[in-house]
Amino acid sequence: MKAAFLRGPSDVRVEDVPIPKIGRGEVLVKMKACGVCGTDVEKTAGYFLTPPVLGHEVVGEVVEVGEGVEGLRVGDRVFTHHHVPCYKCHYCRHGDYTMCEEFPRTNLDPGGFAEYFKVPAANVKRGAVLKIPRGISFQEATLIEPVGCCIRGAKKLSLQPGDDVMIIGAGPAGLIFAKLLKLLGVGRIFVSDLVDFRLAAAEKFGAEAVFNSLREDPVLAVKNLTHGLGVDAVIVATGSIEAIRQGLDSVRKGGTVVLFGAPLKGAVFSYDVSKIFIQEISLIPSYSTTELETNMALRLMETKRLELSGLITHSFKLDQVADALKLAAEGKESLKIIITP
Repeated sequence: MKAAFLRGPSDVRVEDVPIPKIGRGEVLVKMKACGVCGTDVEKTAGYFLTPPVLGHEVVGEVVEVGEGVEGLRVGDRVFTHHHVPCYKCHYCRHGDYTMCEEFPRTNLDPGGFAEYFKVPAANVKRGAVLKIPRGISFQEATLIEPVGCCIRGAKKLSLQPGDDVMIIGAGPAGLIFAKLLKLLGVGRIFVSDLVDFRLAAAEKFGAEAVFNSLREDPVLAVKNLTHGLGVDAVIVATGSIEAIRQGLDSVRKGGTVVLFGAPLKGAVFSYDVSKIFIQEISLIPSYSTTELETNMALRLMETKRLELSGLITHSFKLDQVADALKLAAEGKESLKIIITP
């Protein structure tokens, strides 16, 4: 079978490897579609905040079921989450599931950018394999994982009806957040980015106002629109350090800034901490998701409460994965990019 591997910085190779053999409790899935995530792009550049496995927004069809597996059979259309917590450790007992030491170890083999991949027994047993209803296409189902991540991030905002929110970064995650926030009944949604193509998409996804940071100061714009108060919450959906600074300067006293985009490893941030203290600004990171949120994501998509048509702009074949990652890195006129066999 063909599978994509990272052999060094900017060195992504599609190689012929044996189809994984499954054991007790495991499942073999034939990949039908897999989304390209920002973390995939970072890994190709040589930055590893997460395990160097390519492809995790993946869906497919079950082709083999290991001994002892219940509830799954050959032919099932499934989404498979790549990590699962143990639900027993100190972190899990405190609800910090993505901090569980077992979380990054439970990975798909060899990853989502492959014709076939093996789902570990732990992922199967703990409910990370979800059946996809017939009303959801494989391509649409690749969005379950990023939607789950956004749901987890949105939970940390503690929003009230009518609150104003700013989203910094109009990539796929920022646009999903815009749709989710509308469902939550927020007031106005403001979006800033550096790319006009993505800002135009943000307007279609429900943004009240958009700002190109290359042409205007988004902090000043938001303050003017909120009578000097600032927004109630900010989602930094990019790893840019400058975006974090903008978020802290845009939020009101007592507001919340969620760090959703992953900064590069080693990035250093300088800010007047006394301002964070005296204004009681909450600065909260949100990393990844679990099957708790992916189940919610699937439900929202199945019931058509969350409409994300238009988010997927490009599709590449598996042997073109390097081209797909390059386009995702440029981000000029693309949103969500997916890989198919």
